[in-house]
Amino acid sequence: MGPRGGRGLYVGRRAAALLAALLLALLAALLALAALYGRCRQEAPPPPPPPSPAAPGPGAPPVPAPAGGSGRRLPRHLLPLHYDLELWPRVRPGQAGPFAFSGQVNITVRCRQDTDVAVLHSSGLRSRGAAAVRGPLPEPGAAVEVAGLRQEAAGEVAVLELRGRLRAGRRYVLQLGFQGRLEEDLDGLFLTRYTDQGRSSMLIASQLEPTYARTVYPCFDEPAMKATFNIRIVHDPSYVALSNMPAIDVSEMKDENGSLWTVTTFNTSLKMSTYLTAFVICDFDYVTRTERGNEIRIWARKEAVKNGYVDYALSITGQIFSFLEDLLNISYPLPKTDLVALPDFGAGAMENWGLMTFQESSLMYLPSDKFTSRKAMIAVIVSHELGHQWFGNLVTMNWWNDLWLNEGLASYFEYLGATFVEPKLSLNEIFYDHVVQPVLREDNEIGVRSLSESEDKIKGSFSLMSLFDSITYNKGASITWMLSGFLTEKLFIRALTSYLKEFSFSNANQDDLWTHIQMVVDAQDEVQLPASVKQIMDSWTCQNGFPVLTLNLTTGTISQEQFLNKKNENNTDSHNNTWIIPISWMRNGSSQPLMWLDKSSKVFPEMQVLESEYDWILLNVNLSGYYRVNYDRLNLKRLAHLLENDPKAIPAVSRFQLIDDVFALTQFGYIQIETALELTKYLAREDELFIWNVVLLNLVPENLESTLKNYEVYPLLKKYLLKRMLPIYHYYAGFIRQNVDALEDDYFAQVYLEKLFATACWLGLQDCLNLSSELYAKWMDNPEYKIPFLIRRTVCCYGVAVGSDKEWNFAWEMYNHTDSTKEDKDILLSAMSCAKESWLLYRYLQYGLSDTLFSSNCTSIIIFYVVTKDIGHRIAWEFVTENWPLLSERYGKELLHDVLKVMGRFVNTDVQIQELQVFYNATLEEDERVATTLLLEFTKFENMERRELLIKVANWLQKNVDD
Repeated sequence: MGPRGGRGLYVGRRAAALLAALLLALLAALLALAALYGRCRQEAPPPPPPPSPAAPGPGAPPVPAPAGGSGRRLPRHLLPLHYDLELWPRVRPGQAGPFAFSGQVNITVRCRQDTDVAVLHSSGLRSRGAAAVRGPLPEPGAAVEVAGLRQEAAGEVAVLELRGRLRAGRRYVLQLGFQGRLEEDLDGLFLTRYTDQGRSSMLIASQLEPTYARTVYPCFDEPAMKATFNIRIVHDPSYVALSNMPAIDVSEMKDENGSLWTVTTFNTSLKMSTYLTAFVICDFDYVTRTERGNEIRIWARKEAVKNGYVDYALSITGQIFSFLEDLLNISYPLPKTDLVALPDFGAGAMENWGLMTFQESSLMYLPSDKFTSRKAMIAVIVSHELGHQWFGNLVTMNWWNDLWLNEGLASYFEYLGATFVEPKLSLNEIFYDHVVQPVLREDNEIGVRSLSESEDKIKGSFSLMSLFDSITYNKGASITWMLSGFLTEKLFIRALTSYLKEFSFSNANQDDLWTHIQMVVDAQDEVQLPASVKQIMDSWTCQNGFPVLTLNLTTGTISQEQFLNKKNENNTDSHNNTWIIPISWMRNGSSQPLMWLDKSSKVFPEMQVLESEYDWILLNVNLSGYYRVNYDRLNLKRLAHLLENDPKAIPAVSRFQLIDDVFALTQFGYIQIETALELTKYLAREDELFIWNVVLLNLVPENLESTLKNYEVYPLLKKYLLKRMLPIYHYYAGFIRQNVDALEDDYFAQVYLEKLFATACWLGLQDCLNLSSELYAKWMDNPEYKIPFLIRRTVCCYGVAVGSDKEWNFAWEMYNHTDSTKEDKDILLSAMSCAKESWLLYRYLQYGLSDTLFSSNCTSIIIFYVVTKDIGHRIAWEFVTENWPLLSERYGKELLHDVLKVMGRFVNTDVQIQELQVFYNATLEEDERVATTLLLEFTKFENMERRELLIKVANWLQKNVDD
């Protein structure tokens, strides 16, 4: 499955982790903003941005659905062999709801143990007609009488009570008629409305992972209960029906009222899990091509097909299929593959065998868009779902506790596939930036689960949707990357091929994968491991968190411990987790043979260094292992010196990792902030945007910009950072002014240039402010002019900020322009809050109250945008308190909670806390008041800590600002 509900996802866990964080990693506002965007944009989201740490990429996990799917297991008396399934959604074009569907399923089962009940999954379905049991097969006319059928809603099961017994070793057919409601909820079988060529239309589609098949038809809804399927769909003649296999017959039938319906019958499927069955009934067009006998069709709205929006996806799908077939040495077993672009879809994409479904924005590329980043995002998502055709569809995990065998491996192959079709993308850099670094930021708390849980834990009322998270996707991909690294890709792929061949059309668990890797390792002598594959890999998949290695250069000792927040009192107990750790390393620029740390501490004589300051060591080269490194002061000093003199002596990914590690180590209390800052001195010589991005995320978190301006640190930071930013800023400003199209293959410019320019303008760089004014004025002179999208948000914000009411009024006019896309509107909503005149901000907030000017779900985002600006937070706060009765009536407590979260950042004194407290006492219920008081006290403590930190930063900058 791809990212559910668009991008950015792990709000709960990340917000919790960052609540206690200091200046260097407070990203919670970004997440709050993402949530607010979501509320303001529900009608039709714009194409998502390219994946980035703040917005996890397609390998990134879906947002858990409220239902979550139950982990209740079925008894093992019956094993399904084959389903005959007919589905009949009672939907005609243009018809008003409510909608229903009906169907019939005949399931051939083998009885494994004598029983007088048949238990299978069914949720939200009503029975239709009498249930029957035929058999034992092949006796003609034989049957077992059904005494009754009862639905157990809590267990999501239907129980057939029988008057006779089913006998072990014999085959029977369970016959069940059913009906259900067709909702617009994007799970199970659902209906969705959209506009195509100016006409309102609707379609029916399905999303069955993890446990929604049981809401569509009674079934044995567990991944290991694989069977073959014969599927028939009855539908309105104006629609086309699609399923996993090719259609083999299209006929007509009349219903009880004499109305005509079309019946589409599909070929028998391969043996597969219920969650991979799929159904689409639509009035779409398609483009097609055949690759190695596999007919590939991409279906979408007619106007999208006509405009060529799915041509790019078609051009890469066959190439990625062939790449994976050649790499894994296993052919794709189906004769056709349909990819359907759904206008509204809760999962970013879903890998159903032979019928993959995608959110439109995950599959569509505008031919006029020259930039790589959109192509990259589509290539990554398509590769992820194609990777599942082997990892998930051909071989499926036994149970959801090993979901990473599906999602982690697909998230690894998505980057291999994407860089195969887009060779200008840098595989290593994008993988570390989008996959490894974001999950290292999350996988460090008590309570974060391990990658592979025991089967016993994932059962009963356990919410299976909670497993579709960054641990499963990104940690799964990261440890796969590490495994491939120490085995060599050649041996790793050989082992995967062996694993896939043995478990094709079947199921496997984590130990099965380890066994096949061990067999390949044992059959050669080039790669020697310090322990069995299972011992090594279980240390990474069966323990939560990850290690930090501490290197002492003088003694050559490396020790390991779990990376935990030392500032958190709950984390001070001893944690005895140890990992078997592959250490790639470099000494003075030359790569050294791989070492292993297989105990808590070990001396490596090769790592003792000389007196010379030019003798340095780098561990975990190119972030090949899933861990952080804490160097002693001597080595850090030498690395800082090396960076200032010859930064390219350290590979780019290792520079990225060094900076990310030192700031994470600071945040978690391992080292002092001054030590981290020493590594930023060289930045005038840093020309990689993805490295600058990680620096700026740490030094200038977006949610702290307005706070930082209130401290003495701001002028020092301005002087220190601008001096170092100027070379890279001027390099890119030249392209913006002269030939922005020359950046069409610069992926990181498309993802991160905005942050660099926004920071330069925030720091008051005159050229940045002038450039913003120039481009904004150009747009005002000619509304057809397109501000370069790479810095459009920054230009609009500072165009308004530097201007007067004339610039603000133009933004307002363009916001209300009928041609504005959702993305344009988002940018302008934000830009209008950048005004520097308080009366403009106050007027903007008043506009936000108007029913006629804004949809109600945009009011909170307007307040949020204003409250986060340095002159806006007092204005927004006064506005909220003055208008609270009206705001409360319209938007309820949720709006207040959003505003309170942001206001908390400005609370530094007891007087300010009292001011907020008075307001809360008047507006909140008693139980909410208690929670809010605790939050305020915590915020005050956090702000005091931040102030202490900023004083240290200011003192360090004071000494180093002129270096």
